[in-house]
Amino acid sequence: MIAPLAKFIDWSALQLAYVVAPLRHAPESKWRLAEALEFLNGPDFFPAASDPARIEFDGRRHFRFPTPRRSEDEENNIVYGRLYRCAERWRERPVIILLDGSPAFGYHTVLPWIARRFNRAGFNAALLVAPYQLQRRPRRPVEENCLEFARAMAQNVAEIRALTGWLLDEGCPSVALLGFSFGGWLAGLTACSDTRVACAVLTVPGVRMRCSQPVVWRRVREALQALRPAHEAMDTTRLNLILSTPVIPKENILLIEGIHDLFAERQPIEELWQKWQQPEIWRLPHGHVSAQFVLDLMGRVLRWLAPRLGAG
Repeated sequence: MIAPLAKFIDWSALQLAYVVAPLRHAPESKWRLAEALEFLNGPDFFPAASDPARIEFDGRRHFRFPTPRRSEDEENNIVYGRLYRCAERWRERPVIILLDGSPAFGYHTVLPWIARRFNRAGFNAALLVAPYQLQRRPRRPVEENCLEFARAMAQNVAEIRALTGWLLDEGCPSVALLGFSFGGWLAGLTACSDTRVACAVLTVPGVRMRCSQPVVWRRVREALQALRPAHEAMDTTRLNLILSTPVIPKENILLIEGIHDLFAERQPIEELWQKWQQPEIWRLPHGHVSAQFVLDLMGRVLRWLAPRLGAG
């Protein structure tokens, strides 16, 4: 895709994103930054133990389980998802967990299509509704601050690990993570905390809190600028993938970068590639949005995943 078109698509999506979910200025007294840093630097952010999820199915595909990290919002304490099984003997086939971006636009649109394609290739696929997304969003206004964001990130990783444990206990031979955008960030964090993950694909991933995005809305620019000190402080913790270390081999990590990406900047991804000892990286001539619709990209990803999951 030509660079101007790719960047225009990203630029337009970026402006729309801040219309749908406007960023509001919050005074420093409400950041709860010190509490967030204490939590992120403590042992509870990435606990060593992870119990398997207690899965209950509603029909063949839809499932739910109690979150392993409870929040103050009851709606957010039940995890919802879908399991797309292979037609026969699904427990003998590997599983790929698909991790959506934020907001979760893909859960009801493109991810089910990808999951069915993976089924035809002989892989199970699982989808998760992330904390505070879709039906997990509380009815009351959600308090947004550094501490709540840190807790939500820890909850995300804990739920991915819990589902991984259940799938392995069911007999599935291996579990991979395939994350898109924000989901790529979560895949990276999970790969830094759980050796049971066979491999991880980070597609145009977020890498850290701090970012530079071309936003036309003046109030949004002012709010982002005001939050910059908090973001820089949180980027000194394990939340920043560049400062984290994977616990799976680098040969089992794939980074997919959009050369013209206006959401997930190239420089942090390149820094991550260097810090993680140069795992395989695909640099696509696309932006953030267009990279996720490259023809046969999922076919290439499947061919990369298959030998690492022990599948033909």
